[in-house]
Amino acid sequence: MSVRIKNATIHRIDLKTRMPFKYGIATMTEVPMIFVSVAIETNGKQTSGTASDLLPPKWFTKVPNETIENEIAEMLRVIRNTIQISIDAEAENAFELWRLIYENQTKWALTKSIPMLLAHFGTSLVERALIEATCKHHKKSLGQALLEGNLGFSPESIHSELKKNSFKKLLPPKPLSKITVRHTIGLGDTLFEKQLIDNEILDDSLPQSLEKCIQYYNLKQFKIKISGDLESDLKRLIEIAEVITINSDENFAFSLDGNEQFESIEAFRKYWMNLNKEKILIPFLKHILFIEQPLHRDTALSSSLKKEFDQWPDRPPVIIDESDSTIKSLPQALIIGYSGTSHKNCKGIFKGIANSCLLESRRQDGLNTVMSGEDLCNVGPVAVIQDLAVMAILGIQSVERNGHHYMAGLSQFPKRTQNQILSAHPELYTKSEHSWPALTIINGQIDVSTINKNPMGTGFELDLNEYEEIPIRE
Repeated sequence: MSVRIKNATIHRIDLKTRMPFKYGIATMTEVPMIFVSVAIETNGKQTSGTASDLLPPKWFTKVPNETIENEIAEMLRVIRNTIQISIDAEAENAFELWRLIYENQTKWALTKSIPMLLAHFGTSLVERALIEATCKHHKKSLGQALLEGNLGFSPESIHSELKKNSFKKLLPPKPLSKITVRHTIGLGDTLFEKQLIDNEILDDSLPQSLEKCIQYYNLKQFKIKISGDLESDLKRLIEIAEVITINSDENFAFSLDGNEQFESIEAFRKYWMNLNKEKILIPFLKHILFIEQPLHRDTALSSSLKKEFDQWPDRPPVIIDESDSTIKSLPQALIIGYSGTSHKNCKGIFKGIANSCLLESRRQDGLNTVMSGEDLCNVGPVAVIQDLAVMAILGIQSVERNGHHYMAGLSQFPKRTQNQILSAHPELYTKSEHSWPALTIINGQIDVSTINKNPMGTGFELDLNEYEEIPIRE
């Protein structure tokens, strides 16, 4: 079999948040979303696939003084380069074609001093579209195409300790039918309904405060972002704990996002111990799932950290996120003492599947490992669906979802797109009081059954003529 990428396009839509989303050093109020579509030829037959993602400021590169405009331009630059090196690229299957593109993008990024997390954001978009097109060619869902060999996935070429066919025993035999929402609590989010000022109240039928979100969606899991400043974080965590414990049952759980705010594991350990000295927080903190990326990406994978991890044997699980920039990052992190990593489609699907297999293999050997599902405030009509498709086949039951909270459903997308998604995924999206599609969350869960039936989850051909086309060359 032979797979070749024949051509590709980029389209764009600009979105605004319904409320500011403050994470780390950035506050998002507006953000572009791009769509990358590729046409592939498989044994003479042509199919196409589309991938989508936001261009989020201050995530792929956390440079405080860089302008948002320059960051967006740099993200588009890496996407364009991936497309240019992908066109006419050919291999025996989708996985080998991805590896070829990945290697060529790596070489280019090294010559341009572009961080690998950013460089392979471009790779991931072409990869996602390539996988969807391949699933369409074989008329199979993502899970079927993966397990039946249609994608050519070979995890041992990413992690040598894995055997060629071992991944079939390291992944669930079938995808999850429902996924639990882990609700993001941003640094600027309103916690109590009474804290909302009249001119801040939105007329879009969706809840705003954490209190109302818990009641509206019956939320049970949360992701709490912290600033690293003990005094302000203590005050806010006490309020968050009050809201959650009053409005949730005893089965709630949460993760803590360190936002790269700490200089060392020892510094975070002292911070964590100080939190646990606050009597009112002790019962709440027992519900912790894991800690995400407390250290800055520049130092998080330093081998010297192993000693600090070893000196904290009773620590909660600590995972990497932004530091997971290459296919070698996770094995390196596990040696140091981390418990695992996150999956985001923007970091790569084949890489994420291989990482999941590696963690499951280590878990079967007796280690306590974590593969979390995280979000970049993504929304439909493509990005969220493809993200959930991967989470379901990996068996990741708890997934951070925040796009539906910071964006007003699919209200900003063309009517044709809205109607397509309502028709293809009636359990996933329903009409809001204002008649645009809103993500359906019942008892804190999302029904992904329609996603599991379709190639890469989407189930419809997005009409890209409804979106602004931008050139693949600057």
